[in-house]
Amino acid sequence: TVFKNTPPPKMSDIGSEDLEDQGPNLGTYAGDRNEEGERHGKGEAKLPNGDVYSGYYSHGKRHGQGTYKFKSGARYIGEYAENKKSGQGTFHYPDGSKYEGEWAENCRNGYGVYTYVNGDMYEGEWSNNLRHGQGTYTYADSGVKYVGTWVIGKREGIGELIFPGYKYKGTFNADQPHGDGKYTFNIGCEQSGDYVIEKSMNEEGDEEESAVKITAKWRGTTITATS
Repeated sequence: TVFKNTPPPKMSDIGSEDLEDQGPNLGTYAGDRNEEGERHGKGEAKLPNGDVYSGYYSHGKRHGQGTYKFKSGARYIGEYAENKKSGQGTFHYPDGSKYEGEWAENCRNGYGVYTYVNGDMYEGEWSNNLRHGQGTYTYADSGVKYVGTWVIGKREGIGELIFPGYKYKGTFNADQPHGDGKYTFNIGCEQSGDYVIEKSMNEEGDEEESAVKITAKWRGTTITATS
């Protein structure tokens, strides 16, 4: 058995809302101000590049609940802290993908759900915009699920792949199953074994990195009945 690794589609991203930092009165603004003339309280800012922010400010910075609409069609609805996305928020990307969950320092940090443009979904922990910690990834086209540990965006450590009718549990390394594991079938049997990594030249690779094809090959023992 050869493990077919289908990588998740690339996550969308878009420039941060830094334009407003270039000056306290950049663009047009309608809303509350403090005695120093800073944007403070509730208001709406229309920036020269076409972006629009509507929400709360504190001493000239986005702070509290707000909605930021990009001219590209993307939008963020959620909490800010000193001009940065922080707390709970939902980001709708231009390609139709969406992230809903926790933010810190303008990045996906903490627990959240990312729905990809192809319908795939990841629900779990994040660190600096990458899947990191415990999480579940569901492939929309097959219904296959990976439940387990992620490190810097890749499957790493103990994890479980759940297929229709059977499942695999074992160790993953660099996004591939590696080492000891076990397949358990719903019909009442199981097979232990291990995955070994095989490397070969990929003739379709144009670049040095893509020229090496990495394949995880299963070496199974006798199939036995589950107790």
